[in-house]
Amino acid sequence: MYCVKKISEDITWIGANDRRLALFENAHPIPRGVSYNSYFINGDKTVVLDTVDRAVGERFFENLSHVLGGRELNYVIVQHMEPDHCATLGELLMRYPEATVVANQKTLTMIKQFFDMDIDSRVHLVKEGDILDTGRHKLSFYMAPMVHWPEVMVTYDSEEKVLFSADAFGSFGAINGNLFADEVNFEMDWLPDARRYYTNIVGKYGAQVTALLNKASALDIKTICPLHGPVWRENLGWFIEKYSKWAAWEPEEKGVLIAYGSIYGNTENAADILASKLADKGVKNISVYDVSATDPSYILADAFRFSHIVFASSTYNNGIFLRMETLLLDLAAHLLQNRTLAFIENGSWVPVSGKLMREIMAPMKNMNVLDCGVTIKSSVKAQQEIELDALANEIIASMK
Repeated sequence: MYCVKKISEDITWIGANDRRLALFENAHPIPRGVSYNSYFINGDKTVVLDTVDRAVGERFFENLSHVLGGRELNYVIVQHMEPDHCATLGELLMRYPEATVVANQKTLTMIKQFFDMDIDSRVHLVKEGDILDTGRHKLSFYMAPMVHWPEVMVTYDSEEKVLFSADAFGSFGAINGNLFADEVNFEMDWLPDARRYYTNIVGKYGAQVTALLNKASALDIKTICPLHGPVWRENLGWFIEKYSKWAAWEPEEKGVLIAYGSIYGNTENAADILASKLADKGVKNISVYDVSATDPSYILADAFRFSHIVFASSTYNNGIFLRMETLLLDLAAHLLQNRTLAFIENGSWVPVSGKLMREIMAPMKNMNVLDCGVTIKSSVKAQQEIELDALANEIIASMK
């Protein structure tokens, strides 16, 4: 049975939700599931924008059959070739042999990589600024390379002032009946997942996101339809501002992220002492994470959120505690920058984790490393408590 949601008289959401998938891209936990958004435009010509993951293909085809109501499918626009949006493209083209594929040259190359079928005879190639006239709706295309694959493009409907934004402005989380962001408490219930989605999936490509935002700023946009998460029709500027900050690697707020890797609890104790001292001195935004208990995707999201980061790690096999090293390499891979850093190291005979953590962070841009590092030998003593207090003071001073 079909389940569709009206966005306007002509535009309908025909996607589906997956609440069973444990890991998005087999990497990032999604305890609230994920939506695969596909859109249908019912005008003089019928248009589908992107398909869905194979896991929800049956529901997608039920939805598509319902909205077509017996009409032919004229166009399928492929904005992004990642399998969560194109896995059912081959089946769609077999079910609707009259449909023309609208794609750019890079997309066409990827279609041939994913599917072994004759596509050249039924493709309409577009490039930057091209317009597809479907009667009431004139659709223009803008390339968005590396947001977050090289073939990505977005589509603008000038009739209804809708931006179909591909993976931009997306979020983890299944749609629970309410399709629109203004129908939910987005800041409380959705923003953490939207931030985690951006930072982990798109975060490395801030320059390319900024380029797309600049293109979008020239358009009169009333609605944003992403490929994951809620549709935006109100307060667009608030969410666009979040994207602008994330794309520029600009902290959302002053605050301290403390990530620790502890074997027997002594490094954890140092992290807790520092957090307590910061709180006593008036810092309100503090997040403390055990890197062994928390997936890196959550810590990465808060690294984009906060202005200050403290890494506290045991020395392990004369190196960095393994889970901490994984986190640091993930941060480096996402090109995190413009943060203030501090380091706490522990070691029972040769504490070297601080030096090694600094080496991983060294190539990253515009990182202000505080002087007051702390070295612990096995457990926190009175002298280290004094040093942790000094570190707290230096963090607060740097916030001003």
